[in-house]
Amino acid sequence: VTSFVSIMRGCNNMCSFCVVPFTRGRERSRDPKSILKECRELFEMGYKEITLLGQNVDSYYWTPEENSATGWGKPVTFSQLLEQVALIDPSLRVRFSTSHPKDITDEVLFTIAKYENICNYIHLPVQSGSNRMLQIMNRSYTREWYKAKVERIREIIPGCGISSDIIAGFCTETEEDHKETLDLMEYCQYDFSYMYFYSERPGTLAARRYEDDVPEEVKKRRLTEIVDLQRKLSEKSNRSDIGKEYKILIEGDSKKSDGDWMGRSSENKVIVFKKNGIAGKGDYVNVRVVNSTGGTLLGEIID
Repeated sequence: VTSFVSIMRGCNNMCSFCVVPFTRGRERSRDPKSILKECRELFEMGYKEITLLGQNVDSYYWTPEENSATGWGKPVTFSQLLEQVALIDPSLRVRFSTSHPKDITDEVLFTIAKYENICNYIHLPVQSGSNRMLQIMNRSYTREWYKAKVERIREIIPGCGISSDIIAGFCTETEEDHKETLDLMEYCQYDFSYMYFYSERPGTLAARRYEDDVPEEVKKRRLTEIVDLQRKLSEKSNRSDIGKEYKILIEGDSKKSDGDWMGRSSENKVIVFKKNGIAGKGDYVNVRVVNSTGGTLLGEIID
């Protein structure tokens, strides 16, 4: 039902905690013609949803000089590529990951808003809510910039699902830095997050330049506080969906019961609902949310 298509390799951002630039090299954007060909083939094979993948998809930029035989006469940006994939067929859902806060553009946001089959969901890793930590992490933005980007997303795409990555206990992190992360989470009201405590990676800038000086028990305690807050935010977000109706792509059986289907909304929320004997895996159905848990919506199929 769902598949992944890589659109680029490597990364140029050099975040101090990350080993990707050293293991995968500099950014190289794949030519758009081959990407569209792969997406069309997947759709013809029966796939209903495609996720465009890159370490930082928003910096996708292909120029004809890289391969003059492709037939494309001008540079292609990520927003243009996203639009071309969406135009393959209205019934093909399109997602992408991951976005970098400093690079995601209004053009991308307006493209998402323009096409119903581009999912209203953006994974926007913040890593920390402290400007001091963001600078040490070499993230190239401030908490104020990030908050403004979240506001812009919600202005252009009302109801857009937003998730994040958060690191607890990075080098030199203080209690005040940690509290600023919790404060930013409250402000952004993430639907869900991927949360970790810092673990040093050999060869990274952080490993060479900074001491991993936050005790592990402190890292774990801070991570627990982050996880607990995100659980509350997720529960609040899910409760707000009760009574709403969503178009759901059925991905398969629920993990807990083969009498239930599992699918996801455009906003990337998992929803479980009883099978009705009509719809099947790979079908779109309209579902009304009737209840929720911290991580899952519970629904019923409607006509």
